[in-house]
Amino acid sequence: MKHLSPRPLRTAGITLFTTLLATAPLFAQDTAAKNEKSALDSYFLDGGPLTWFIVAVGILSLMGLSVYNFINLGKAKFAPDDLKEALLDHMLNCRVRSAIELGASHPSYLGRMLAYSLPNIDATQPETLGRDAVEDAIADFSINENRKQMIWINLISLVAQSAPMMGLFGTVFGMIAAFATLEQAGADPSQLAGDISIALLTTMWGLVIAIASVIAYFFFKSRYNNLVADCHQTAEELINASVQTVNGEAHLAKIPEGLAV
Repeated sequence: MKHLSPRPLRTAGITLFTTLLATAPLFAQDTAAKNEKSALDSYFLDGGPLTWFIVAVGILSLMGLSVYNFINLGKAKFAPDDLKEALLDHMLNCRVRSAIELGASHPSYLGRMLAYSLPNIDATQPETLGRDAVEDAIADFSINENRKQMIWINLISLVAQSAPMMGLFGTVFGMIAAFATLEQAGADPSQLAGDISIALLTTMWGLVIAIASVIAYFFFKSRYNNLVADCHQTAEELINASVQTVNGEAHLAKIPEGLAV
């Protein structure tokens, strides 16, 4: 029996190997095209109605509250510059009644605060003009006002706290469904994929909404505190301006000759 020549075998092997290399990417592309999913499908639609509900409620609540707080927590609604200048002019000239009327006619936080607190100025105490009573009134106004203003900021905190709980509910719901499927279909992983997807996607979206809500909550809380602090500082400057006007000559009399003021 004659032995086969190695050259034809080598040629056939090279041809077969080349053919496999050429066709493998085509099979891979076909398989990938069948299994390929968009990000919308993989991270949202596959989660089912429960995921859609969590995302809709969480994101719409966060966006609505954020837009409202952006509009509400503006400088124009707290301490507008034109109001500051007009009040300073009144207080420098000791026109306290005019300052009160101007504040009462202005809807801003600063205007309402001064309309509430400036009536406590006492002209019978020229050295302080009743500063302590005015500051107490400012503190009372701020406490009462903070209750109203912080409601809308605290609602963002509520979203931040409830979003992970809704995600956890989705996780439990998905795992219950997975065990029910496992009981019926046995240990077939493909039968469990949908239920596990619900469990994981609800958890993921709950955490995403919670993280965004925590950031928004501290941002708006800090913004509000800064605006209130600016109003308090302005009120302090206005009181100081009137005290300085009333006691200007007495203050200068206390300064020795030759010392820079």
